[in-house]
Amino acid sequence: MMDDKTRNLGASALKGLSHPVRLRLLELLEQHGPATATQLAARIGENTGATSYHLRQLERHGFIEDMPERGKGKERWWRTRGFSLDGDRFRRDPETAEAAEFLLAEMVRQRGAELARWLEESRTSPRPWITAGVNSRVALRLTRDELAGLVREVSGVLDAYYDRVRERDEEVPDTARVIVHFDAFPVGLGEREKPD
Repeated sequence: MMDDKTRNLGASALKGLSHPVRLRLLELLEQHGPATATQLAARIGENTGATSYHLRQLERHGFIEDMPERGKGKERWWRTRGFSLDGDRFRRDPETAEAAEFLLAEMVRQRGAELARWLEESRTSPRPWITAGVNSRVALRLTRDELAGLVREVSGVLDAYYDRVRERDEEVPDTARVIVHFDAFPVGLGEREKPD
C-alpha cells in the first residue's frame, strides 16, 4: 500500500538522498522525532545554513515535511515521511546504480547500528517496554506471489499504524519512538542455476 506518506522512490529523489549529510539528518529525524535546522545542526556539527539547505533538498524530494503548526515566527520544524525503495531496479540502471548501492549500504549500516543500540539499551530499559517489542527472523519457502502477498499484508499493517499515530505529539506520556525493520527477500536463487 503506497500513498502520499509512503511512496516509491524515483531516480531524482534517490540521487537527492544519496548524500551523507542528508542521510544523517533523515536518520536523526527518524530516531528523535521532529526538529529544527538549528537543533539538527548542533547534533551533526554543521552550520545552520548548510543544514537548512540539506533539509530543503530533503523536502524537495518528499523525504521530510514542514510542521507549520509547531514553528514560531521563521522557525521551521521538520518531520519525516515514509518511502520505499526498489533497490534492484536502481542497481541495474547505470544512471542510478552508484547512488542505489550507496543508499542500500547506508540502510544496512543504519539497521545494524539501531539493533546494536537496542541491544545496549535493552539491558537497562524498563522490562515492559522490552517484552512489548520483538526481534524475529523466520525462513519460509514461498512462491513469488506469496512473497508479494506477504509484503502487501505487512505493509498494510504498518501503514495503518502509521496513519493512527502520525500526528501524535512527542510529549504524549508512556510513548517511545519505535523503529520497525521489515525485510522480505529471496536467498539462494543463484545456487539453483549453478551446475553440480
